Amino acid sequence: MVAIETINLEKTYAVGFWRKKPRVALRPLNLTVEEGEVFGFLGPNGAGKTTTLKLLMGLVIPTGGTARILGKNIDEAEIKAQIGFLPEQPYFYDYLTAKELLEYYAQLSGVEPKERTRKIEAMLERVGLKDAARVQLRKFSKGMLQRVGLAQAILHDPKVIFLDEPMSGLDPMGRREVRDLIEELKQQGKTVFFSTHILSDAEALCDRVAVIHQGELRGVGHVAELTSSVAGKVELIWNGSAVPDGFSALGAECHMSGETIRAVVPEVQQEAALEILRRERLRLNSLTPVRSSLEEYYVQKVSLAAKPAGAAR
Repeated sequence: MVAIETINLEKTYAVGFWRKKPRVALRPLNLTVEEGEVFGFLGPNGAGKTTTLKLLMGLVIPTGGTARILGKNIDEAEIKAQIGFLPEQPYFYDYLTAKELLEYYAQLSGVEPKERTRKIEAMLERVGLKDAARVQLRKFSKGMLQRVGLAQAILHDPKVIFLDEPMSGLDPMGRREVRDLIEELKQQGKTVFFSTHILSDAEALCDRVAVIHQGELRGVGHVAELTSSVAGKVELIWNGSAVPDGFSALGAECHMSGETIRAVVPEVQQEAALEILRRERLRLNSLTPVRSSLEEYYVQKVSLAAKPAGAAR
C-alpha cells in the first residue's frame, strides 16, 4: 500500500515589497513512499525539504497539485490522527516540564485519559528523558529538546511519521539512539519520512532516498542499488613499512596507519599493483572492489543539476 503520494505538488511564493516577484520553493513533485518504508529526503539547505514537509502537513497551501497520505487527501481532518511530525526547530512553552508538555500533546492527539500517564512515562524513558520528566524545558539543551520533540511526534502511535532533520543538535550517542528509535518504528510497520543532509544517517537507515535540489526532484532510488555499483577502483591492503616504488605511477592513493598500508588503484592497474607486491615479497591482506557511496550519488545529482533561479527551504 502507498503511504505517501504527491501528484504534481508545487509551491511558489510571492516575494518582494509589492509581492509581485515569484519565488519557486517546490517544482511539480511526483513521489510515492510505500507503507513500512524508511524514506530519506536529501538535499542541501534551501533545497525545498522543509517546504515539502509543510505542504504534506497542511501547514502551507500548495500552489498546484495535491498529495495523499494512506490513500486520503491531506485536507481530510481524519488523516491528521495518523500523522506524527517533528519540525526542524520545534518551539515549546519554556516553563512547561517535559511531562506537562507530553500531557498537553496527548490531549491534543486524543490519547485516552486512562492511558496518558502510562504512555507518557514509557515515552520519556524511550527517548532517554525519564530523569528529566519534571525539569522545565527552558533548562533543556538543544539535544534534549529534540528528544522531547520526537516523543510528542510518536506519543499517539501514528502510522506515518514525518521528521525534519531529526539528528539536528544531537551528540553522537543521541544520534545513535534516534537511529535505533527509527529502526524500531520500522519494525513496528510504521512509515518514516525524514529529511536530512547527514548522508551517513540516511545510508544507515533508509530503504529508499530522494535527492531534491533547488526545489526540483533530482533522483530517487533504493540505497542498496545506489551503493552497489563498482566505482572502477580496487583497494589493496598489506603490511609494510613503506609504499613500494611504482605505486605512484599507477595513480594509486596510498595511506599508511602504523604498519598497515592501504592503496586504492584503478581497476585496470590491479595486476600491475599485485606484481609490485609480489616482487617486493609483501603479503596481501585483502583486495576488494571500491563501491559507490550514497555521498557520491548525492554529489552527482546536485552538482550536475541545472540551476534554475530561485529556491526556498
